[in-house]
Amino acid sequence: MLTEQLEGIKERFEEVSQQITMPEVVSDMEKFKKISKEYRDLEKIVIEYNSYKLILANLEEAREILATEKDEEMREMAKMELEELAPRKEEAEEKLKELLIPKDPNDSKDSILEIRAGTGGDEASIFAGDLFRMYQRFAATQGWQFTVMDYTDAPSGGYKEIVVSVKGEDVYGKLKYESGVHRVQRVPATESQGRIHTSAATVAVLPEADEVDVQINMNDIRKDTFCSSGAGGQSVNTTYSAVRITHLPTGLVVQCQDERSQIKNFDKALTVLRSRLYEMELARQNESIAGERKSLVGSGDRSDKIRTYNYPQGRVTDHRIGFTVYNLPTVMEGNIGEFIEKLRLAENAEKMKEGAAAI
Repeated sequence: MLTEQLEGIKERFEEVSQQITMPEVVSDMEKFKKISKEYRDLEKIVIEYNSYKLILANLEEAREILATEKDEEMREMAKMELEELAPRKEEAEEKLKELLIPKDPNDSKDSILEIRAGTGGDEASIFAGDLFRMYQRFAATQGWQFTVMDYTDAPSGGYKEIVVSVKGEDVYGKLKYESGVHRVQRVPATESQGRIHTSAATVAVLPEADEVDVQINMNDIRKDTFCSSGAGGQSVNTTYSAVRITHLPTGLVVQCQDERSQIKNFDKALTVLRSRLYEMELARQNESIAGERKSLVGSGDRSDKIRTYNYPQGRVTDHRIGFTVYNLPTVMEGNIGEFIEKLRLAENAEKMKEGAAAI
């Protein structure tokens, strides 16, 4: 059954390989982008499948030698090859099964990243700023575009909240695991007794929705304008370029002030609103799937305490998978790839179990 599925994928890959060079595809940017993505996704599977077929062919050859060969030296070599190839065959099968897990269609989308200070007063705002810099550095290592759309400074440093647009390859597929409550344990600079305080910040990662995904009726929008402000509340400009929009049916409020143009700020605010409405719809869909347990790893529930950053011990723990590292300074420099990879593997393992149970 696995081989039949893979043969079908290989046939589709050959079709896509031809389509990608057709003039009518090359001249249509949207179509070319879509076909190129499908080509890259299928290519990964086909490369692994070709390696798997080579292992199967070598196994068959080794078995044939054992069945027909009289020479003891040749038989011994065939036995050794069988011992070496058997575990490689199992590994290749597991890798192919993982590649065949249906992908979240949102994984390739750009994202809106929202960080808000939670419990802990000034220290929570400072920690929100630390998380912002951590994601900014991680985005730089991925070659992503990282643009601040709106923020509210905190008096003691950091942010009460900050909203960022992140664009690039597989942004949501990687950042989605960061949604939830991040907790910090450390001695604040203002603490004279040296006591450790616990504070928190909430991270929300939203897939950036296209107009096709969510259509907004402009009659449902109230638009307010105000002067954009910088650090310490000082006015950046004297024109009413900053925009605050309210979605009347849901009460959602979004504002944007990073551009000097009111039109650009309005468009960006609409992008954030569209993404929040899209996230709300996704949450409703997840809840409506009867009997299906929502994965803890990929739930993205903002109320979940997902990670603790303990400064005295230099420790970072992800509570969803029980994974701990003792290199906190490195993590805060943006090295969160190990967490993301382990969370991805854990979610895939969960999906594979669910798939096996459904068969």
